[in-house]
Amino acid sequence: MIEKPKMSSSELGALWMTYQKKSMILRILEYFIVKSDDQRAKDLMSELWNQLHPMIIEMKTTLENEGAAVPDGFTKKDVNLEAPKLWENGFDIMFCRVLKEISMGMYVLHLTMSYRQDIIKLYRDMSEITETFYGHFTQYLLDNNLYTRPTYVSMPTSTNYISDEDYSKGSNIFGNKRTLNTVEFGNLYRTIETNITGMQLLNGFIQTSIDEDVKKYFIQGIELSKEILRESSNILLEDSIQPPATPGGTVINSTIAPFSEKLMMFCNYLLSAFSLGGGGFSAGFSLRKDLQTKNVIFAKDIYQYQLNGIKLMMSKGWFEEPPKMDL
Repeated sequence: MIEKPKMSSSELGALWMTYQKKSMILRILEYFIVKSDDQRAKDLMSELWNQLHPMIIEMKTTLENEGAAVPDGFTKKDVNLEAPKLWENGFDIMFCRVLKEISMGMYVLHLTMSYRQDIIKLYRDMSEITETFYGHFTQYLLDNNLYTRPTYVSMPTSTNYISDEDYSKGSNIFGNKRTLNTVEFGNLYRTIETNITGMQLLNGFIQTSIDEDVKKYFIQGIELSKEILRESSNILLEDSIQPPATPGGTVINSTIAPFSEKLMMFCNYLLSAFSLGGGGFSAGFSLRKDLQTKNVIFAKDIYQYQLNGIKLMMSKGWFEEPPKMDL
């Protein structure tokens, strides 16, 4: 029998980060499941919890077998199931969909850092779960008219190649900007869609946070999202394209927090990282220079916002230290 190789440093780091995120998601699901008044939504989230919980146990066992300390992550202490319902109008599924979008990106990244077959299989299994439920959540929102499909366009009837350098400049000698292409539109659409949901999440966090420093930080996040939404929407309107009007869910008038300040801050930290990654992708695949410039500006602002959040978590004793490179 071939002896299983030791866990590498990159695999340890990937599992550590995955454990943090997965333990957070389980707590969020537990609250949403209890508060859901839609049976289909409750069933979807319950099934996701049932499939993710064994993965957390497997990660914990894998780390213990290596003699590694299991991260604290997020426990039952970080969720208050007795707190009143805080969001309605499908927000639970909207946000779960965003979490699955983050998960897909992280699993692909962590899979490239893994070399041991059992860890590779773990990420493949989690990727399959995530892709399946991302599809379920998307279909639920479409079926309930909570999301709209992106703008339709006429299908191309021929293939063309770009020969004019003005295409990448985004404007010609007269300063006229060329129309967005569908790749660029898709990136803008996703930015607007996720920021609308993110703003409603932060509105709920602001309403229930009792820590004034944390509350101020979330308010700064709202203002940053508003700026990104404003700039992105204006780009679409310049081409007479109606920006998406996804509802984003509704915050109910409750001031009792369903989640700990630590969990809310970590959740926002993940969303900021997700925005940075998405912005980098958009900049890389946008061929109009004005779009590239705006993505760079957004990235700078998001990075500074995230850095301020990390410092705040550290000052409160909420930022768990990743495993050291102790050779």
